Amino acid sequence: MLEVTDLHVTYGGAVRALQGATLTVPEGKVAALLGSNGAGKSTLLRCISGTLWLHRGAVNSGTVAVDGRSLLKRDAAAIVGSGVVQVPEGRRIFGRLSVEENLRAGSLGNASRSARGRLQKQVYEMFPVLADRRTGRAGLLSGGEQQMLAIGRALMAEPKLLLMDEPSLGLAPRVIGQIGRVIRDINSQGVSVLLVEQNAAMALEVADLAYVLDLGKVSLSGAADELAKTDAVQRLYLGETPTAEPAASTGSGSQAPPGAGAAVRGLSRWVS
Repeated sequence: MLEVTDLHVTYGGAVRALQGATLTVPEGKVAALLGSNGAGKSTLLRCISGTLWLHRGAVNSGTVAVDGRSLLKRDAAAIVGSGVVQVPEGRRIFGRLSVEENLRAGSLGNASRSARGRLQKQVYEMFPVLADRRTGRAGLLSGGEQQMLAIGRALMAEPKLLLMDEPSLGLAPRVIGQIGRVIRDINSQGVSVLLVEQNAAMALEVADLAYVLDLGKVSLSGAADELAKTDAVQRLYLGETPTAEPAASTGSGSQAPPGAGAAVRGLSRWVS
């Protein structure tokens, strides 16, 4: 589904945000991307979604492809049309518009009127609270409800690959659990997901495979349940004390992506 290979990105020609990042998201899978602030996670999503130019970043080398087709140098609207849709960090809903108008905005470039009705019905079935408040201003929704709306708006574009940037940010634990269940539900409908998330416990629980991004490079990768057992992730990100010898995860195994790094370097910078 998604292949990112040896991607290098700079900001202002000087700040090196990505330094050879490589990862894959197999079709029908959920991949979690973990990392500290400034590791390059959001930059990677911007490269995939075609919005990097908004932040004055530039791809210096590498490839980003979905179903074998390059996404680099394509505009964001064309990328959405190809089935790659992003749920942005901070929700970015249209607060002055109604819930229903926000959902319609998600389908404007990618669905017929009949399809919009069908998709809107599916979103309301997934998020009944949005159906109850369809005519109300989106800006009056709670933080969790706004996140549901942001996800629903993305689903209105019928994504094949859904990019999610920090969906649990600022939410209560109960709501975070609900967002995790929603991600699994979306994936069960055949949508592949790349999840960028600071909440490692939730991300590793819902993901099939996971990557640790450190200083712009993938330093650790593998099946999510195996990665959760490693010394580095338990001690530095899950806040746990390892109870066994650390697993040597180098991206091996049936779900391991190619080109994964074998060691964790610089993770003393980690923030949970």
